[in-house]
This record gives sequence, structure tokens and C-alpha cells, in this order.
Amino acid sequence: MARAVSFLGDSLGLVGLLLYVEGATGAGLAVALLLLAGDFTPGLFGAFAGAIGDRFDLRRVMVTCDVLQGALVVAMAVTLPPLPVLLALVAVRSLVAQVFQASSRSAVPALVRDEELERANSWLGAWTNGLEAIGPLVAAGLFLVTDVRGILLIDAATFFVSAVLLSGLPKLPPRGPRQHSLVKDAKDGLGYIWRTKAVRVIGLGFFAVVAFSGVDDVAMVFLGKDELRGSDSAVATLYAGVGIGLVVGYAVLTRYASRFRMPVLMLVGFAVSSAGNLFTGLAWAVWAALALQVVRGLGIAAVDVGINTHLQRIVPAHMRSRVFGNLYGAIGLAAGVSYVGGGLLLEHTDARVTFVAAGIGGLVATAATAVGVRRSAV
Repeated sequence: MARAVSFLGDSLGLVGLLLYVEGATGAGLAVALLLLAGDFTPGLFGAFAGAIGDRFDLRRVMVTCDVLQGALVVAMAVTLPPLPVLLALVAVRSLVAQVFQASSRSAVPALVRDEELERANSWLGAWTNGLEAIGPLVAAGLFLVTDVRGILLIDAATFFVSAVLLSGLPKLPPRGPRQHSLVKDAKDGLGYIWRTKAVRVIGLGFFAVVAFSGVDDVAMVFLGKDELRGSDSAVATLYAGVGIGLVVGYAVLTRYASRFRMPVLMLVGFAVSSAGNLFTGLAWAVWAALALQVVRGLGIAAVDVGINTHLQRIVPAHMRSRVFGNLYGAIGLAAGVSYVGGGLLLEHTDARVTFVAAGIGGLVATAATAVGVRRSAV
């Protein structure tokens, strides 16, 4: 419930900031920089973010992170600062969010039995991404009665509500001994990933797919406005497409995920999400692009459940936060690479070409990952 509420606010805030920056600058590179600040920056500190979760009580870490994020979003809403300051605030908030993400993923196996992990991750994904899917639709309506400042204040309030809800969790103390410095723990986490072939292959494959696929966040606003001639509300609706697909995907996976091997589910998700981007670039109308982004969301749901469940099972408890911190930190770096590449490609071509290139690249990366998964299992 806590993550559902804060994800709803996040999706409102993201759409608001994207449209704010696009309206203020009109530049694809500025939108890319906004997304870069949110995803690339925390990737540089993923090892430390995970180490914090492995050293302290997970409940306390998550509550503290939510309070800090809420305060930072309030600062954005009150000041609506110029682009450089806004990028700095977004970067700091994303660092705190990275600590929260690693801790929350590590907490799941401590709350449910092993045979329930697929369902737990699917339900968690459905709740979080379900309200995240509604977020752009709510943003579309809110833009009729308020502005970016009002939407950001709503976003901030959701973090404070989330903190209150999380305080109802049981204590989740660290599983391993805290004998080393934070730097040493961070290095140990990186070393574990590199030595463990199954984890390394998943991390590299995930990185490669996102490095291509993450461009949709940058290109969508331009596809909707320039190629498809849509309004601000129409663009906000397009951003909801992936979320809708996620809800449907998670709903199906709550019942059927346990029938799949998790690495296979991950690979299917890579392929479907990449194909969704490719065909979105060929869409002829807003509704067609929306439908294809729904398909993309189905694939992302499979990726999320497949990767998280598999790693929660094979990674020792005292290393989980570090593995998730490093993994999703690397994914943030991959998204940053995608945003920069997508922004530059947009400057020289258009949104359709950008989507098609992203889809083809993602499919090639999926094929390479499949080969690596097969070899790591031998």
C-alpha cells in the first residue's frame, strides 16, 4: 500500500515535470537531461545505496527515505527553480529513491515464504504500477484544474502517507554482521556480482536492453505532440499505456508466474517490451500508440517478476540489498545512456525513427542475453 501511494505520486510528478520542461525549453535534450538526472545519477552510487540496506533495519531505512523524498519534492513545488537547480534536486531525490528501492526489494523475502515469492512480487508490482498507470490519466485531468506546482505538492504528500504506512511493518534487522566500513561493504557487493556468473549475465543483459529501450520516456512526448498531433492530455494518456499493460501483466502473473522458470520469464519480457517500442514507432494514431505501449507494459511486468524473484532466491540474505542496489543502479546508468542517445537521435531524426531503433536494439540485446543465460546454466 505504501509503495502504491508513492508510485501514484511519482507518476503525477514525472508527467508534470516532463511537460513543464518541454514547455519551457521545447528541446528534446532538456527533457533527456531531466530523465538523466533522475536515473543516471543514482546509478553512480548504487553500490552504496545497497550497502545501506544491508547494514540497517530495512523498515527504518524505507521510512527515512520517504520523508526525505517528500521534503525534496516540496522544495521543487514551492520554488519551481530554473533547469540547473531543478536537475540537482531531481538528482538528490533519485539518490534517496535508490536506497529505498534496494531496501524494499530486499525486504520481500523476509515477509513471505519462498513458494509465495512469485505471487508476492506480482501483487507488489500490480499495486505499485497499477496506481502508477492511473497517474498519467489523473495528471491529464489535474492539468485542467491546476498547474505543475499543484501536481508536485500532491506528489510530495504521497511520500509522507507512504512513510506512515511503512511504519506499520515489523522490524527488519540486517541479516549479516556489520564488521566493515560502508566502502568495504560496497566493494564486497560489486565483487559478489562479478564472481557469480548467473547474476552477472542477468545484470549485463538487463543493462543492454534498457540502454536501448529507455528512450521511450524521452521520445514519447515528441511522438505524441509532433507526429501524432496530440494535446497535453493525450500525451499524458500515452504515458499511461505502459502502466496499463503492467497492471494486466501482473494480474496474470499472480496466477501463472510460478509455472515458468524465472530466467525464461525475464527473456520473454525483454522481447515483448522491445517489440512494443519498435511498433510504437510505426503507430499512425494516438490510440494505436497507446495499445502498443500496453503490450510493452506486459513485457516489463514479466521482466520485473522474473528478475526480482530469481535474485531473491539465489542471492544470500545478507547480500540482497547490495545486489539490488548495484543492479538497479546499473539500470539507472543504462537509462541515462538511453536518454542521452535518444535525445541526440531526436535532434537529428524524429520520434518514429528513435522508437524503431530502440526496438531493434532491444531485440538484438535480448538474443545475446538468451545465449548468455543458456551458457551460465551449463
